[in-house]
Amino acid sequence: MIFDEFAAARLPAVLRFAGVLTGDRGLAEDVVQEVLIRVHKRWPQIRELDHPELYVRKMVVNEYLTWRRRSWRLIPGGSAQDVDDRFTPDHALGYAERDALLAELGKLPRRQRAVLVLRYYEGLPDSVIAEILGCAPGTVRGYASRALAALRVEMAPRVVNEESSK
Repeated sequence: MIFDEFAAARLPAVLRFAGVLTGDRGLAEDVVQEVLIRVHKRWPQIRELDHPELYVRKMVVNEYLTWRRRSWRLIPGGSAQDVDDRFTPDHALGYAERDALLAELGKLPRRQRAVLVLRYYEGLPDSVIAEILGCAPGTVRGYASRALAALRVEMAPRVVNEESSK
């Protein structure tokens, strides 16, 4: 397969992956562009790999983890609106919850975010994630545990004491 065919076939999926990983479409496009430039230069070696797309995704993760710009942190810190459970939820609630989750993901350290995206968005096992990140599987589990604990705290419904609001 030539590079142009690979890029045309896999670019949308790699961009979606980078978008979830970075939380910012512009940054995702920048990261993927940088990676594709390097992939193009090394395509003869990369295409011979058993799973060239997995290798490209590893390059995307590494580029994201070392990215110098910090503008991706400007994801608005949204929170889900209180919804009266008596009404049937509409599709907007799902979008609001997704946006709130993406905002909280954006607050996580980069490696923790990468682990969650690789595990839950890409569906990769810890051993493959460890290989991508260059660490031990136990480290991956630790990152995931800390990230999920942070998300549970941030995404937990807020209980308001009615006495204190009077």
